[in-house]
Amino acid sequence: MDSLLAQLGSSGIVAIVFILLALWIVKSAIVIVPQGFEYTVERFGRYTRTLRPGLSFLVPFLDRIGHRINMMEQVKDVPSQEIITRDNAMVTVDGVVFYQIVDASRAAYEVTGLESAILNLVMTNIRTVMGSMDLDELLSQRDKINAMLLGVVDDATGPWGTKVTRIEIKDIAPPADLVESMGRQMKAERDKRAAILESEGMRQSEILRAEGEKQAQVLEAEGRRDAAFRDAEARERLAEAEANATRMVSVAIADGDIQAINYFVANKYVEALKDIASAPNQKTLFMPLEAGNLIGAIGGIAELARSAAEDRNAGSNPAATNTRD
Repeated sequence: MDSLLAQLGSSGIVAIVFILLALWIVKSAIVIVPQGFEYTVERFGRYTRTLRPGLSFLVPFLDRIGHRINMMEQVKDVPSQEIITRDNAMVTVDGVVFYQIVDASRAAYEVTGLESAILNLVMTNIRTVMGSMDLDELLSQRDKINAMLLGVVDDATGPWGTKVTRIEIKDIAPPADLVESMGRQMKAERDKRAAILESEGMRQSEILRAEGEKQAQVLEAEGRRDAAFRDAEARERLAEAEANATRMVSVAIADGDIQAINYFVANKYVEALKDIASAPNQKTLFMPLEAGNLIGAIGGIAELARSAAEDRNAGSNPAATNTRD
């Protein structure tokens, strides 16, 4: 080593020192900022400017890099904490916060420990916001809680050059006994809804059955009405026939026809026999029957019918009447 220094001499040593010093000066003057980061520059300890991604130059011995700031969006877990709700329920809550630095100089010099400050701010506001709500609201309005937290925390971190983009409550864990009580309440609610639906179904069934019975009664009444109408028409036609027969017999009697009188007697005779045969009597009754008189009455009926037919033909054909006369 001594021989090497002796060969170089004092001038060679000075040259090497100057070369090393030049290399160090060049290295300290050239700064390459990676994408997604920004560097703050300090001169004699005071902030002067911010270096953007790419190649930049510093003044050796005067400028130095103050803070290397990550400008990409970052995600931090919010530690779990216990919160007492407005209705005195103890719940354990944790979450996650998304934030991004938009001003490197303010993030570097306006707050000490930016990450810790954001997490403590989020935890404090979680206790404030969720502590003013009931347990049912916490479990059913998580989106509302996230929006309220985001608005409060974002306003508070604005002076730090930071934008909070999202706050999400990951889990809300009530105590075990409260979870059990909620389960029983949910079961009771479902049993209640099931009973209501069952009673509603029975009511609808009764309504449909009553409607069916009503429709059946209406159809039965209409059937009886139609049957009564048909029976009345039959009785009317029978009455008309009897009236016509009576009128014919009356005309025959007025003309002195003995057969008409026999018809009336035979008709009454037959009706009397029918009543005797259908009487609810346990004794047997024998009565003499003059068949000859009955046959004669029937013959009188036939004679009356022929006379009526001849009269109708005579009324419709006067020429035939004149010829017969």
